[in-house]
Amino acid sequence: MLAKVISGTTLGLDGLLVEVEVDVATKGFPKFNIVGLPSKSVDESKERVRAAIVNAGYEMPDTRITVNLAPADLPKEGAGFDLPIAIGILAAAGMIKKESLEDSIFLGELSLQGGLRKVPGIISITIEAEKKKIEKIYLPNQNIIEASLINNIETFAVKDLSDLIFHLNGDKILNCHSKKDIYSLIKEENFQYYFEDVKGQESVKRGLEIAASGFHNVIMKGPPGTGKTLLSRAFPSILPQMEKSEILEVTKIYSVVGLLNNEFFKTARPFRSPHHTTSRIGLIGGGSTPTPGEISLAHRGVLFLDELPEFPRSVLEALRQPLEDGKVTISRASGSLTFPSRFLLLAACNPCPCGYLGHPKKTCRCFPGSILKYKKRLSGPLMDRIDIHLDVAPVDEEKLTNNITPENSKIIRERIIKTRKIQKIRFSKEKILTNGEMGSSEIKKYCKLDDKALGLLKQAISRLSLSARSYHKTIKIGQTISDMKNENIISIESIAEALQYRSYDD
Repeated sequence: MLAKVISGTTLGLDGLLVEVEVDVATKGFPKFNIVGLPSKSVDESKERVRAAIVNAGYEMPDTRITVNLAPADLPKEGAGFDLPIAIGILAAAGMIKKESLEDSIFLGELSLQGGLRKVPGIISITIEAEKKKIEKIYLPNQNIIEASLINNIETFAVKDLSDLIFHLNGDKILNCHSKKDIYSLIKEENFQYYFEDVKGQESVKRGLEIAASGFHNVIMKGPPGTGKTLLSRAFPSILPQMEKSEILEVTKIYSVVGLLNNEFFKTARPFRSPHHTTSRIGLIGGGSTPTPGEISLAHRGVLFLDELPEFPRSVLEALRQPLEDGKVTISRASGSLTFPSRFLLLAACNPCPCGYLGHPKKTCRCFPGSILKYKKRLSGPLMDRIDIHLDVAPVDEEKLTNNITPENSKIIRERIIKTRKIQKIRFSKEKILTNGEMGSSEIKKYCKLDDKALGLLKQAISRLSLSARSYHKTIKIGQTISDMKNENIISIESIAEALQYRSYDD
């Protein structure tokens, strides 16, 4: 007897529907085979399925069982095929009504007792099932809210194998889980650090506010102890809440990688801070079976690289293309996978190996050659891709010891939200969300400079030898500053401020 059950897996970050074909022969020696390029975890499902069926109170067919996972030319990984294989075996053996399996998709890892455990990649698979007009999805309790974010598909939470069999046979009906509004489930975020925790550094805070408003990349350079790391850790407290489309994008990545943990979806903007010993594959992504790296886990959020020059140069140079394109393509012999990587790069570094070059009170003890070698670790093309360059000077004793409370993150965040709303309206017909994502065509279409601003920009190109990229980035920063002032035209003041953020002492 033959039965067909629809299941799913992920290929990169995209969902892929898999047809689980189960043949239970009427003759032949008892044997259980799984074909269709199963991984070790899929092949081991034979023992889990056998034990789960028996412990659920049903009889495992004592004959030859063949399971085919189609399409057969794509590798299948994960324990999510346990449930569809078990359902297929029982349907082929006549213990489940086959008509109840139509227009349905089944996912879940089985315990030996027949209970269901959560599986990764549910968001991607559910989105693909919705596209293919699948009407129902059956999955573990722990994955139900994640799947209920997708409309136009009925979601059923399954506690164990017995409950699902009763439901499919019409003996005990499972309740369809109601759809959830993402925003109704979002809780107020608590951050470890806030901008009011940092005394002084008003000019740096201004630069970071501009960066958050327009999603611009930032590098901070200054001596040790000036607040670079603290400001970076406080930076998430001023970032606006993600839009629904962004939440789904980020949740999709974390679901596939299996990093949702006890969360049902990712509402807080990611803040990833890899150590400088991170490998290129760890940062960019890859491996024999390509998986997302830190830049993709920071999608729509912040990638903080502390002590930037300490990262291997080959690792840093690999950031150049993702910074421009907002995605990274990893090619292997089996094919190519593209992961999104639209992140805000927030970097911090010292001016020299000892850290005190240019310090007003402490003397730098580095040799000129070591300073030059230290600076050469950061290439010109990489630095040109960073929009805002900030010098972080030591805080004087008066500001450090007074009782004046700095402006808090909540007020700054409200200003940033207003600026983002202006950009949301501007780019409502585009695929981008912020000024920092604009390409040359969007700059030409949306950025209008007055005559004085244009004249100043021409002088800067001539005197500072700005590259075409620096020219465009200056305009994008100027547009963000104008949005913060609610101005329709980029003024000379906005361009002048934008130009000061493009300076960097190589």
